[in-house]
Order: sequence, then C-alpha cells, then structure tokens
Amino acid sequence: MLNLNFDNRFVNALPGDPEEGPRRRQVHGACWSRVLPTPVAAPKLLAYSPEVATLLGIDEADIAAPEFAEVFGGNRLLDGMAPYAACYGGHQFGNWAGQLGDGRAINLGESINRDGQRWDLQLKGAGPTPYARRADGRAVLRSSIREFLCSEAMHHLGVPTTRALSLVATGEPVLRDMFYDGNPQYEPGAVVCRVAPSFIRFGNFEILTSRDDTELLKKLVDFTIARDFPEIEGDTAEKRARWFSQVCERTARMIAHWMRVGFVHGVMNTDNMSILGLTIDYGPYGWIDNYDPEWTPNTTDAEGRRYRFGHQAQIAHWNLTRLAETLRPAFRTADPLREGMERFVDVYIAESRAMTAAKFGLAQLDEADRELTAEAFALLHQAEVDMTLFFRNLAEIDAHAPSLTPLEEAFYSDALRRQHQTAFEAWLQRYAARLRQDGEPAAVRRARMHAANPRYVLRNYLAQEAIDLAERGDVGRVHELLELMRHPYDEQPERARFAAKRPDWAKEKAGCSMLSCSS
Repeated sequence: MLNLNFDNRFVNALPGDPEEGPRRRQVHGACWSRVLPTPVAAPKLLAYSPEVATLLGIDEADIAAPEFAEVFGGNRLLDGMAPYAACYGGHQFGNWAGQLGDGRAINLGESINRDGQRWDLQLKGAGPTPYARRADGRAVLRSSIREFLCSEAMHHLGVPTTRALSLVATGEPVLRDMFYDGNPQYEPGAVVCRVAPSFIRFGNFEILTSRDDTELLKKLVDFTIARDFPEIEGDTAEKRARWFSQVCERTARMIAHWMRVGFVHGVMNTDNMSILGLTIDYGPYGWIDNYDPEWTPNTTDAEGRRYRFGHQAQIAHWNLTRLAETLRPAFRTADPLREGMERFVDVYIAESRAMTAAKFGLAQLDEADRELTAEAFALLHQAEVDMTLFFRNLAEIDAHAPSLTPLEEAFYSDALRRQHQTAFEAWLQRYAARLRQDGEPAAVRRARMHAANPRYVLRNYLAQEAIDLAERGDVGRVHELLELMRHPYDEQPERARFAAKRPDWAKEKAGCSMLSCSS
C-alpha cells in the first residue's frame, strides 16, 4: 500500500484563499488556493523514473499497483495530501502580465522521505484551477512526454532541475491548436508528476508587491528562507541578504550549465524562474543542433528572439533585477540587492570560464585563451557545426598531429565544411599548441572533456520520434530514451544512433526544431 509522509508546510504556514474550488478568480491576500485534481477516465501508467521513486521511498510493488496510476493521474488522494494551486504573477516576454498562478498544476503535498528530505509533488495537467484563466487545465501527451523525459535528462546531465516521477495517460482527448492556426485537433491527454524541494518562483513574490501586500511579501520571504534555505543564519536582515545572494548564485550556475550542454529554455518569463535555481517548466525548449547563439525553439519568440540561446544569461540578469525590485520593501536598503546582482555576474563569469575550460580540455581558461575559444564558437556558427558532436569529438584531437577528421561528422553541410576547412585547420594548429602548453596526458584531458561534454542530449527530433510512437500506442521509445539519458556521458555503443546529428527531415518538421507553447 503506497504510504508517504506529508507535512505540507506551505499551506500550513501561509495564508490561503478562503474560497475553494476551480472557479476562475483574482486571489488576494493569499499564497494558494485549495483545489482538487479533476478525475480522469482511465489513468494508465506509461513510464516512471526509478531514481525519483527511490528518492520518495516508493518501491516497485507500489508502482505496479493500480493505486499508483490513480493517485498520480489525479483520481485519488493519499492520506496527508493537501492539494492546492499557487498564486503568482510574472513578466512575460518583458511585460508585466498580472496574476498568473498554477493554471493546470496542482501540488499534492510536501513529502518527507526516510532521510528527512522534503519533496513537493505536483501534478501537471490535473484539471482547472482558479488560475486557469480560459484554459481547461489539461495537458497533452506530446508535451507531457517532453517534460517527463527532459526533467530526468537534465538531472543526469548535471543541470539543476525539477524532477519527474511519472507519466500517466488519462484516457481522455484534449483539444489543442498546436500551430495556433485556427485548426484545433483532439490529442491524447496525460499527467506528469513533477518533483522538487520547492516550486516557489520569482512570480510568487512579484504578485504580492504588485498588490502592495508588503506584510505577506515579508512573510513569504522568511518562510522560503526557513524552509528551503535552512543553512542560512543570522538576524532577519542578514538572512534576507544572504538568501538573495544565494538565489543569484544558484541562478548563475543553472544558466552556465544550460550553456555548457546547449540547452535553450525557450520561455524564460519570471514566472518560470525557480527561487532554488532549478530549471522549471519544460515547454518549448530545445537543444542546439548546429551552433547558433541566435536560435530560439519557441515559435512565439521567433520574431523578437528574446529567449534565444546566446541571450539567456542576460535574461536571467533581467529577471533577477525584477525580483530585486519586487523584494525591495523587505529590505532596509537596496545595498544587499545590488550586491546580489553583482554576485550573479561574478559567479556566472567564473562558472562559464571553468566550464569552457573543461569543454576545450584546458586545465584552466587564461585570458589569452578567450580569443581561441571565441574563434571556435564563431567557426561553429559560420560553418553550421553540431555543438554536441563537435565538443565530444574534440577530445579525440591529437595534440601532436591535429586533424579535422575526428570532427567531420559534426558538419551539417559538406559545402560549408569545404568553405571553412582552411580556417578550421589553422584553428586546430593553435588549439593543439595550447594543449601542448598544458602538457597533460591525452587520457587526462579526454576524461575532463568527456565529463563536461555529453555524448547524448535529448534532441528535439528524438523526443518527437518517441511522441509519434506513443501516440500510436507504443511507449517503448520513451523508455529507451529515459534509459539512454540516465547515462548521457557514456558511449553506450548499442544506442549510438541516438548520438547522431539532426537528420535533414527533422529541420522543418513540427516538434523537431521550433515548437509552440500549446500543450
């Protein structure tokens, strides 16, 4: 019998909406609204993460029982669960959007595992809430597969992220206009159980300041510090200052990891920014195939490209600036907030340099190396070279006899390879000389590079292939990709086909390059 231990500090310590249920409304003076998941016709478990199940203390017998799909499909509650939807606001594409909130995500409760760790369980696609606005609160299978797989892929890549416990089919169709072209279609529905120590976002604070609710803002700040940052000590002012600095540091590290593995979030609105510095809300994300700092996977962002790959650090800084403005009423002076913003810049630069050094196999990145690495990225862009394959295969360069041969499979265009071959070969000569300067054994360098440069990432075309099969009733590819991404830095020769660059057919196919927010 599935049995979890809940303490639910968020709803017990913070004020809630006096009205219960999913009626759409503006919610004032409250951090949450009590709402139950809407039952579905035929919940069926499609996939689960063994690691997350272990974290929660859920064993295989629990997962095999029909009750598991009932609970994590939204049809049944366990003892101690206290479902709610959180109230928050946010800046979307640079503009204040007012109240947003959990429109289709329902937190089931905060589970405390055997080691005393807190894990918040949240169902995405569990039905309407007071914050659903005009939506139905449901999610389709395609977006749910993408979220489930990417949550776990990012964790195993070493990127700070929310996790995913389960993927449950609902047995009900969901009407969606995937291309926003006025031709909605029915698609299979699904629910993902997301797992994180906390789902508090920048927007949870923004909505309170926007309404001049300073006392509740301060209460939420102090609650967040006490529950989610218990290591922070000092008086109230000291704790708040150290906390904001921590938020800035964690955000900087997260973005640096995104850039290291070539991940593009696609919709970095402030309501999609975790206070813990976790990657949250996997919507129109993507991985860089041919290196292009201007690329965005989000069709909604295609014109302005606000959330393009190369702009993510600047957007994180902009979002933190909005958070600092929001938090100002909780601080005696603005000095700790300015210092936190400076901390973001310092940490991001330091982390980026360390990760860039590792990607190129250098013991450390000296000032003189910046021109060398910048030239490499420029060549990758000009010649349309696959980022993941280039850096993984760069480890095979012989520092005493450099050759372009190990890198040839990373080029998308033979014509562009020939056009830029001389420039690449000249760069390789300078790169090899730099490696000889370090004087490290090739095996040491290769190990460092392999630890920083994954062999496998969850390319959009791979996820789309799994979606296409799953929509026809075959979830085998979902399981295979989940297993693949549990070991993204290993060679896995039996799955080598998943390391291949994006095929030509996937360049324009829906879901394989750019995606909409429709889910």
